[in-house]
Amino acid sequence: MVTIATELPTPEELLDLYGAVGWTAYTRDPDVLVAAITGSHAVITARDAGRLVGLARTVSDGATIVYVQDVLVHPEHQRTGVGRALLDEVLRRYERVRQTVLLTDAEPGQRAFYESLGFVEAHDVSPGTLRSFVLLR
Repeated sequence: MVTIATELPTPEELLDLYGAVGWTAYTRDPDVLVAAITGSHAVITARDAGRLVGLARTVSDGATIVYVQDVLVHPEHQRTGVGRALLDEVLRRYERVRQTVLLTDAEPGQRAFYESLGFVEAHDVSPGTLRSFVLLR
């Protein structure tokens, strides 16, 4: 049974999970990954029999905006409701925050998944009135 909690995983658990999903930009420098996790506003974890199988983390001021930085689920647990459970907890925690923002890749299932949780692409909110920008380094 998968349990959802608020906790900081160990560095080893983080490297295992981020590595399992192929997010090598995070695993190249473990110290940066640990700093990112510990500096997050919230870290929500999913565990199955004690093993870390999912994680969502946010960057936020807690009042007006929350940025969902990472949502990742171990490949063995994908499509089992873990990602939805993680995001349900994130959305519950920030239900009074006006803006919830996330960026994701263009993988085919991403749009349907996030739309099923109430997210819409920025350009679909009110065509011509809302823009999103990103600067990646």
